[in-house]
Amino acid sequence: MPVRSIAVFSVKGGVGKSALAVNLAYASAVTSARRTLLWDLDAQGAATFMMRLKPRGSHSARKGIAEGELDQLIQSSEFAGLDVLAADRSLRHLEAQLLDDKAKRLKKLLRTFDADYDRVVLDCPPGLTELADQIFRAVDLLVVPMLPSALSMRAFAQLQDHLGREHKQGPKLLPVFSMVDRRKTLHREALAEHPERLVIPYAAAVETMGQSRMPLLASQPRSPAAKAFAAVWTEAERSLLKG
Repeated sequence: MPVRSIAVFSVKGGVGKSALAVNLAYASAVTSARRTLLWDLDAQGAATFMMRLKPRGSHSARKGIAEGELDQLIQSSEFAGLDVLAADRSLRHLEAQLLDDKAKRLKKLLRTFDADYDRVVLDCPPGLTELADQIFRAVDLLVVPMLPSALSMRAFAQLQDHLGREHKQGPKLLPVFSMVDRRKTLHREALAEHPERLVIPYAAAVETMGQSRMPLLASQPRSPAAKAFAAVWTEAERSLLKG
Protein backbone atom coordinates (compact mmCIF):
# COMPACT_ATOMS: atom_id res chain seq x y z
CA MET A 1 0.00 0.00 0.00
CA PRO A 2 1.41 3.45 -0.85
CA VAL A 3 2.48 5.67 2.00
CA ARG A 4 -0.06 8.34 3.00
CA SER A 5 1.29 11.79 3.77
CA ILE A 6 0.32 14.75 5.95
CA ALA A 7 1.86 18.21 5.67
CA VAL A 8 1.54 20.53 8.64
CA PHE A 9 1.53 23.87 6.84
CA SER A 10 0.75 27.50 7.52
CA VAL A 11 1.08 30.62 5.43
CA LYS A 12 2.09 32.47 8.61
CA GLY A 13 4.63 31.45 11.20
CA GLY A 14 4.23 31.44 14.98
CA VAL A 15 1.12 29.25 15.06
CA GLY A 16 2.50 26.14 16.81
CA LYS A 17 3.17 24.28 13.58
CA SER A 18 6.18 22.23 14.68
CA ALA A 19 4.64 21.21 17.99
CA LEU A 20 1.60 19.95 16.09
CA ALA A 21 3.73 18.04 13.56
CA VAL A 22 5.75 16.32 16.30
CA ASN A 23 2.63 15.24 18.18
CA LEU A 24 0.87 14.01 15.05
CA ALA A 25 3.90 11.91 14.15
CA TYR A 26 4.02 10.49 17.67
CA ALA A 27 0.29 9.68 17.60
CA SER A 28 0.67 8.00 14.22
CA ALA A 29 3.50 5.76 15.45
CA VAL A 30 2.47 5.07 19.04
CA THR A 31 -1.31 5.43 19.12
CA SER A 32 -2.06 3.97 15.70
CA ALA A 33 1.00 1.73 15.34
CA ARG A 34 1.78 3.14 11.91
CA ARG A 35 5.34 3.00 10.64
CA THR A 36 5.91 6.74 10.62
CA LEU A 37 8.50 9.16 9.27
CA LEU A 38 8.62 12.75 10.54
CA TRP A 39 10.19 14.81 7.75
CA ASP A 40 11.45 18.19 8.94
CA LEU A 41 11.55 20.53 5.93
CA ASP A 42 11.91 23.73 7.93
CA ALA A 43 15.49 25.03 8.02
CA GLN A 44 14.96 26.17 11.63
CA GLY A 45 14.79 22.48 12.57
CA ALA A 46 12.35 22.90 15.47
CA ALA A 47 10.76 19.48 14.97
CA THR A 48 14.20 17.86 14.79
CA PHE A 49 15.23 19.61 18.00
CA MET A 50 12.04 18.61 19.84
CA MET A 51 12.74 14.97 18.93
CA ARG A 52 16.17 15.24 20.63
CA LEU A 53 18.01 14.81 17.36
CA LYS A 54 20.35 16.85 15.20
CA PRO A 55 21.55 16.64 11.59
CA ARG A 56 23.89 13.73 10.99
CA GLY A 57 26.91 13.51 8.73
CA SER A 58 28.18 15.77 5.98
CA HIS A 59 25.43 14.88 3.51
CA SER A 60 23.04 17.84 3.70
CA ALA A 61 19.26 17.64 3.59
CA ARG A 62 19.17 19.83 0.48
CA LYS A 63 21.68 17.59 -1.30
CA GLY A 64 19.71 14.51 -0.28
CA ILE A 65 16.58 15.98 -1.84
CA ALA A 66 18.48 17.02 -4.98
CA GLU A 67 20.03 13.59 -5.47
CA GLY A 68 17.07 11.56 -4.24
CA GLU A 69 19.21 9.91 -1.58
CA LEU A 70 17.53 10.35 1.78
CA ASP A 71 18.04 6.95 3.42
CA GLN A 72 21.33 7.87 5.07
CA LEU A 73 19.76 10.98 6.62
CA ILE A 74 16.93 9.12 8.38
CA GLN A 75 17.39 8.53 12.12
CA SER A 76 15.51 6.46 14.66
CA SER A 77 13.77 8.35 17.46
CA GLU A 78 13.27 7.28 21.06
CA PHE A 79 9.85 5.92 20.10
CA ALA A 80 9.23 2.61 18.37
CA GLY A 81 7.99 3.00 14.83
CA LEU A 82 8.89 6.70 14.57
CA ASP A 83 11.86 7.82 12.47
CA VAL A 84 12.98 11.35 11.67
CA LEU A 85 14.41 12.95 8.56
CA ALA A 86 16.21 15.85 10.20
CA ALA A 87 16.42 19.42 8.92
CA ASP A 88 19.62 21.41 8.61
CA ARG A 89 20.60 24.90 7.51
CA SER A 90 21.08 23.80 3.90
CA LEU A 91 17.30 23.84 3.50
CA ARG A 92 17.52 27.65 3.40
CA HIS A 93 18.73 27.21 -0.19
CA LEU A 94 16.19 24.57 -1.20
CA GLU A 95 13.85 27.16 -2.68
CA ALA A 96 16.36 28.26 -5.32
CA GLN A 97 16.99 24.66 -6.25
CA LEU A 98 13.29 23.90 -6.69
CA LEU A 99 12.80 26.94 -8.94
CA ASP A 100 14.96 25.12 -11.49
CA ASP A 101 13.04 21.89 -11.03
CA LYS A 102 9.47 22.03 -12.27
CA ALA A 103 9.03 18.28 -11.86
CA LYS A 104 7.18 16.85 -8.89
CA ARG A 105 10.37 16.10 -6.99
CA LEU A 106 8.88 15.85 -3.50
CA LYS A 107 6.06 13.64 -4.77
CA LYS A 108 8.60 11.29 -6.32
CA LEU A 109 10.62 11.23 -3.10
CA LEU A 110 7.55 10.40 -1.02
CA ARG A 111 6.92 7.38 -3.23
CA THR A 112 10.34 6.00 -2.29
CA PHE A 113 9.05 5.54 1.27
CA ASP A 114 6.25 3.14 0.26
CA ALA A 115 8.07 0.01 1.38
CA ASP A 116 9.22 1.31 4.76
CA TYR A 117 6.49 3.60 6.09
CA ASP A 118 2.72 3.83 6.37
CA ARG A 119 2.59 7.55 7.17
CA VAL A 120 4.86 10.53 6.53
CA VAL A 121 4.31 13.75 8.49
CA LEU A 122 6.02 16.82 7.03
CA ASP A 123 6.79 19.91 9.10
CA CYS A 124 6.84 22.64 6.45
CA PRO A 125 8.24 26.17 6.47
CA PRO A 126 5.62 28.93 6.25
CA GLY A 127 4.81 30.85 3.10
CA LEU A 128 3.28 30.31 -0.35
CA THR A 129 6.51 29.43 -2.14
CA GLU A 130 7.73 26.99 -4.77
CA LEU A 131 8.45 24.52 -1.98
CA ALA A 132 4.87 24.93 -0.80
CA ASP A 133 3.60 24.23 -4.31
CA GLN A 134 5.67 21.05 -4.47
CA ILE A 135 4.24 20.02 -1.12
CA PHE A 136 0.69 20.67 -2.32
CA ARG A 137 1.34 18.42 -5.36
CA ALA A 138 2.78 15.67 -3.20
CA VAL A 139 0.75 15.14 -0.03
CA ASP A 140 -2.67 13.69 0.72
CA LEU A 141 -3.68 16.05 3.53
CA LEU A 142 -2.80 19.57 4.68
CA VAL A 143 -3.25 20.19 8.39
CA VAL A 144 -3.35 23.98 8.73
CA PRO A 145 -2.95 25.45 12.23
CA MET A 146 -4.01 29.06 12.62
CA LEU A 147 -4.62 31.54 15.39
CA PRO A 148 -8.27 32.53 15.94
CA SER A 149 -7.56 35.99 14.57
CA ALA A 150 -8.55 38.02 11.53
CA LEU A 151 -5.06 37.94 10.01
CA SER A 152 -4.65 34.19 10.42
CA MET A 153 -8.07 33.50 8.93
CA ARG A 154 -7.26 35.86 6.06
CA ALA A 155 -4.06 33.88 5.43
CA PHE A 156 -6.10 30.66 5.41
CA ALA A 157 -8.50 32.20 2.88
CA GLN A 158 -5.49 33.08 0.71
CA LEU A 159 -4.34 29.48 0.92
CA GLN A 160 -7.77 28.20 -0.09
CA ASP A 161 -7.82 30.61 -3.03
CA HIS A 162 -4.33 29.54 -4.13
CA LEU A 163 -5.23 25.86 -3.97
CA GLY A 164 -8.45 26.50 -5.87
CA ARG A 165 -6.59 28.25 -8.67
CA GLU A 166 -3.33 26.31 -8.86
CA HIS A 167 -4.04 22.89 -7.33
CA LYS A 168 -7.60 21.94 -8.12
CA GLN A 169 -6.76 18.27 -7.60
CA GLY A 170 -4.69 19.10 -4.55
CA PRO A 171 -4.75 17.73 -1.02
CA LYS A 172 -7.60 17.74 1.45
CA LEU A 173 -7.59 20.52 4.03
CA LEU A 174 -7.92 20.19 7.80
CA PRO A 175 -7.93 23.65 9.42
CA VAL A 176 -7.21 23.77 13.15
CA PHE A 177 -7.40 26.66 15.59
CA SER A 178 -4.24 26.73 17.70
CA MET A 179 -3.05 28.64 20.77
CA VAL A 180 -6.66 29.39 21.66
CA ASP A 181 -7.32 31.48 24.77
CA ARG A 182 -11.05 31.43 25.50
CA ARG A 183 -10.65 34.39 27.84
CA LYS A 184 -10.15 36.58 24.77
CA THR A 185 -13.27 37.92 23.11
CA LEU A 186 -11.79 37.73 19.60
CA HIS A 187 -10.88 34.08 20.12
CA ARG A 188 -14.37 33.23 21.36
CA GLU A 189 -15.91 35.02 18.40
CA ALA A 190 -13.72 33.13 15.92
CA LEU A 191 -14.64 29.81 17.50
CA ALA A 192 -18.33 30.71 17.37
CA GLU A 193 -17.97 31.55 13.68
CA HIS A 194 -16.32 28.16 12.94
CA PRO A 195 -17.66 25.68 15.52
CA GLU A 196 -16.72 22.75 13.27
CA ARG A 197 -12.98 23.34 13.61
CA LEU A 198 -10.80 21.45 16.06
CA VAL A 199 -9.18 23.55 18.77
CA ILE A 200 -5.77 23.35 20.42
CA PRO A 201 -5.77 25.48 23.57
CA TYR A 202 -3.03 27.87 24.54
CA ALA A 203 -1.03 26.01 27.17
CA ALA A 204 2.29 26.48 28.93
CA ALA A 205 2.80 22.72 28.49
CA VAL A 206 3.09 23.18 24.73
CA GLU A 207 5.66 25.95 25.15
CA THR A 208 7.75 23.72 27.42
CA MET A 209 8.17 21.19 24.60
CA GLY A 210 11.21 23.26 23.66
CA GLN A 211 12.70 22.41 27.04
CA SER A 212 11.52 18.83 27.52
CA ARG A 213 12.24 18.04 23.83
CA MET A 214 9.51 15.45 23.79
CA PRO A 215 6.02 15.18 22.28
CA LEU A 216 3.39 16.37 24.72
CA LEU A 217 1.48 13.15 24.08
CA ALA A 218 4.45 11.32 25.60
CA SER A 219 5.29 13.64 28.49
CA GLN A 220 1.83 14.86 29.56
CA PRO A 221 -0.71 12.67 27.75
CA ARG A 222 -3.63 13.67 30.01
CA SER A 223 -3.18 17.41 29.59
CA PRO A 224 -5.88 19.31 27.67
CA ALA A 225 -3.43 20.26 24.93
CA ALA A 226 -2.28 16.65 24.50
CA LYS A 227 -5.90 15.51 24.21
CA ALA A 228 -6.41 18.21 21.57
CA PHE A 229 -3.40 16.96 19.59
CA ALA A 230 -4.82 13.44 19.81
CA ALA A 231 -8.16 14.67 18.46
CA VAL A 232 -6.45 16.28 15.49
CA TRP A 233 -4.66 13.02 14.76
CA THR A 234 -7.93 11.07 14.93
CA GLU A 235 -9.50 13.41 12.38
CA ALA A 236 -6.40 13.39 10.16
CA GLU A 237 -6.27 9.59 10.12
CA ARG A 238 -9.99 9.41 9.40
CA SER A 239 -9.45 11.69 6.42
CA LEU A 240 -6.56 9.60 5.12
CA LEU A 241 -8.51 6.38 5.41
CA LYS A 242 -11.34 7.86 3.36
CA GLY A 243 -8.87 8.19 0.49
